[in-house]
Amino acid sequence: MVSLDEAVTARLKRGNKHFEVLVEPEGALAYKRGEDINLEDILAVETIFEDANRGDRAAESDIVNAFETTDPLKIAAVILKNGELQLTADQRKRMIEEKKRKVIYTISRNAINPQTKAPHPPARIERAMEEAKVHIDPLKSVDQLVNITMKAIRPLIPIRFEEISIAVKIPPEYAPKAYGEISRIGSITKEEWQRDGSWIAVVKIPAGVQTDFYALINHLTKGEAQTKLL
Repeated sequence: MVSLDEAVTARLKRGNKHFEVLVEPEGALAYKRGEDINLEDILAVETIFEDANRGDRAAESDIVNAFETTDPLKIAAVILKNGELQLTADQRKRMIEEKKRKVIYTISRNAINPQTKAPHPPARIERAMEEAKVHIDPLKSVDQLVNITMKAIRPLIPIRFEEISIAVKIPPEYAPKAYGEISRIGSITKEEWQRDGSWIAVVKIPAGVQTDFYALINHLTKGEAQTKLL
């Protein structure tokens, strides 16, 4: 159930009447973009309002005249697809900060400095965003914002998205556990189990997580694994 404190208003005008529903903002935006979203998961309450802030429900006769149904899910679908989201200043600020964190995380995880082959720390990406005056539109998707941000900061810092492949050899006593952990952080493109029980693999990972990858390998094997950047 969506918390009323986190809900925003989606509004549609039909004739001289306003119809509103309270929805979870990220899910509502995804629904508007055409993603497969269950409306029941993003509605705070299955009620059609005339003014959601005051808690005034729309008259049933007005609802029927405007939508030819009283089904709140069908009406909410129309309002979300054809209406607009009304964000308060606090909601907009909170969404901007959350989107900014997601953009920085996505870039720092997937991008590297092509000159050094090393990932950019999140703080460096954030400074470049500030210098480039990147505008975070809370109504855009994270993918859209990542593309916008990359174009803006490329003139300021050497950066590109890249995947890297790392060969690993895990000693037999650590191999079974390591296999599961490694498969969660990267894509195993080649693998071979040795007669002694050790495991050899080539793992493809986002370039920005290579430091985390090496740390994970060392933790899983107590520093006894062998690795090679391919």
